[in-house]
Amino acid sequence: MPRTPLIAGNWKMHGLKDALGFFDELAASGAVSERRELLVCLPATLVAAAVHAARRHGIRIGGQDCHTESSGAHTGDISAAMLRDAGADFVIVGHSERRADHGETDDIVRAKAETARASDLTPIICVGETLEDREAGREEDVVGRQLAGSIPPVFGPADYVIAYEPVWAIGTGRTASAGDIAAMHAFIRSQVPDGEEVRILYGGSVKPENAREILALENVDGALVGGASLNAESFAAIAKSS
Repeated sequence: MPRTPLIAGNWKMHGLKDALGFFDELAASGAVSERRELLVCLPATLVAAAVHAARRHGIRIGGQDCHTESSGAHTGDISAAMLRDAGADFVIVGHSERRADHGETDDIVRAKAETARASDLTPIICVGETLEDREAGREEDVVGRQLAGSIPPVFGPADYVIAYEPVWAIGTGRTASAGDIAAMHAFIRSQVPDGEEVRILYGGSVKPENAREILALENVDGALVGGASLNAESFAAIAKSS
C-alpha cells in the first residue's frame, strides 16, 4: 500500500490563543486534501482549543512531548493520556532539542513512545546526527543506534512515525543535500522491521523554497516543519508540494 504523506508542523514554544485562526487560514488555502495528512504539534496549552479549531477542517493535532509515566508526582510534566484526553492524535518524542536540552536518552525516548501508544497516540520518534558526527562519518552509526534504542521492539509499522532531523540543519537555515537526505532515509528504512510500511519524515529547515525537491525524494514520506509551520501560507505551500 502507498504511504500517505504526512506534513507535520512543530510550533515549539510559540503560540497563544489568538494564533488559532491559523487553522481557518490553512483550510482556506486548499492545502487540506485526501492525498496527504496534515498535523500541527502545539504547546500543551493550545491542544484542546486547537482540536476544536482544526478538526472540522480535517487537520490533526499533536503534542510536542509526554512523560514516560501515564500519571504520578511529576510536577510540570504532561502525560500522553492527558494529551489524548485533550483530543491529540500524535505526539513528538525524542526531538533533538529534548535530547540536547533535557538529556533524553534512547531509553527515555523508547519509554515515552510506549506510553504514547498505550494512550492511543501515534509517536513521532525523532533521530538525527550532529554536525560533528556527520563530519566524522558517524551519521549511520549514530542514527542506527538511536533507531535500535528508541523504537519499542513490539511496535508494528502502523504504531509510529520516524522523523529524521539532522541536528545541524535545524533552525540554522542549512539543509542537507538531496543526496544526503535520500541516503539517510534509505538507510533508516533498511534498519526498521517492515520498513516499507513505516512513514519517514524529513525535518531540517524545510521551507516552501526547498519542500518540493525534498518531498519528491524516494523514501521521504513527508516533513516535520519548524519555523515555517507558524505561518499558514508557508505551511500550506509546503503541504501542497507533497
